[in-house]
Amino acid sequence: MRKVLPVTLAVLFLVAPRVPSAQSPDEAAQKNALEARQALDLMVTALGGQAWLEMKNQMRQGHVAAFFQGSPDPGTTETFEFHQWPDRDRIEVTKHRDVVELIVGREGWEATYRGKKPLDKDIVDDILRRRDHSIEMAVKVWMKDPNTILLYEGQRMAERRLAEQVTMISPQNEAITILMDAQTHLPLARSFQWRDPTYHDKNTDTEEYDDYHVIDGFPTPFTITRLKNGDIVRQYFVSHASYNQNLPADFWDPDAEARKVKR
Repeated sequence: MRKVLPVTLAVLFLVAPRVPSAQSPDEAAQKNALEARQALDLMVTALGGQAWLEMKNQMRQGHVAAFFQGSPDPGTTETFEFHQWPDRDRIEVTKHRDVVELIVGREGWEATYRGKKPLDKDIVDDILRRRDHSIEMAVKVWMKDPNTILLYEGQRMAERRLAEQVTMISPQNEAITILMDAQTHLPLARSFQWRDPTYHDKNTDTEEYDDYHVIDGFPTPFTITRLKNGDIVRQYFVSHASYNQNLPADFWDPDAEARKVKR
């Protein structure tokens, strides 16, 4: 028996089924990052693919409804919003388009018939935060950085739609979370957090996108809702959009715009 037992144990060891080794943390992270990248690639394709990546500029015209503590203020304001990658934004407000706000680089100006003056710092900071955490910035800059962490966070319901959620974390530890429609792959929401410089508490800035229409080959949301900490602060109802316009050479010059505004 003493001679048989070791042989028996050896045979049992050889014929026993082998349990596959568990996936290592690095392998799991790589698989998760690949799923996140695939979801983002499908989103870019849905938005227009290479044509979207190479877009020169975009314009939206519509009416803005402001909110206070979740309740809409009476009336709306007609606005024209222009954006040119990477750092040009222009907003024309009032019926006569005689107030022009320009964000060129990291500086903001207001041009009226009185001339130009610096935009309020809070307005500039708000626009720059949203620009720095836009879907365009996430795709064109963050995704290209090998040190950016991509997290696929699975499927969930968003406004009664099945969505996929991906979070990107930059080397500077900034994060952008994007929700994409699981069927169309179009963006449903983008959110990020920022710390209030005065009170030092964290705020969550969210944009929700709905009612897509294809304009010049690009799916365009005609309803854009902004939320701060879960409360609606602004809704933009787009009535017209266009892309890749031939803009005047001085279109982003606040001094030139101030000279053009009529009294």
